[in-house]
Amino acid sequence: MGCGIAQVFANKGLSVVICDPMEAARDLAFDRIRENLDLLGQNHDALNHISLSEDFTKEAKDADIVIEAAPEKLALKRSIFAALVPCTPEHCILASNTSVIPIRDIAKGVEHCDRIIGTHWWNPPYLVPLVEVVQSDNSSPAMVTQMIALLEWLGKKPIHVKKDITGFVANRMQHALWREAIALVDEGVCDAETVDIAVKNSFGMRLSVLGPIENADMVGLDLTQDIHNVVLADICRDKSPAKILQRKIDAGDLGMKTGKGFKSYTPKQAADIKQTMINHLLEAIHK
Repeated sequence: MGCGIAQVFANKGLSVVICDPMEAARDLAFDRIRENLDLLGQNHDALNHISLSEDFTKEAKDADIVIEAAPEKLALKRSIFAALVPCTPEHCILASNTSVIPIRDIAKGVEHCDRIIGTHWWNPPYLVPLVEVVQSDNSSPAMVTQMIALLEWLGKKPIHVKKDITGFVANRMQHALWREAIALVDEGVCDAETVDIAVKNSFGMRLSVLGPIENADMVGLDLTQDIHNVVLADICRDKSPAKILQRKIDAGDLGMKTGKGFKSYTPKQAADIKQTMINHLLEAIHK
């Protein structure tokens, strides 16, 4: 994610430093970005605006914006922001790319937490337009506004998340769908392949041009209410991950990276699925 985000800024001629304490990750950074640029049919000029470092505290002293893209570990993110505050100028926006952790939790106990906001980019960040800009209770409204304006200039599609809730907007909806999908398999209603066929050949086909609220308005709110009166009481409401997930994890079935999750994949099948997704996103952004 860090390389992809850096690529978006560098493509606009902005100077970017990618900081990673792991030498192996730094060694791969330029190759990853070069592959991304080739995928987009772009030249490699963006690489001229990117440098690498192992120590963000040295690089951030003149930064206007810092985007943290560390693993989804709360303690790690807190430690990063605690170190960033004293080594960055007062005008510097400090943003977390967390997928689901509330910004207030990341900023807890950190001085000058008004500079800390959320910018949740979607993967791959150089293809998916959405960036969720999350305003916590203590976040500076001016910095939120600045970030939204910058993202628009970069060609992204930022949304303002005005309430700092777990999962923000898009991931809450995505994982509500995943919870129900996994529950249907776990309860023996259908198998995993059937779930994916159902989504890809029905409402999934409409989602890129017809959002759920537009869809409700289109079918009519009276019909929406009638349907909800019947179905909502029976939809999965589990507050913890489904047991089938733990069983598969315990068995070492982690998905495409191990060749088996809910479904089985050869390396070629996994690569083909990923390439199909990339091709779909490329087609979408070029429309």
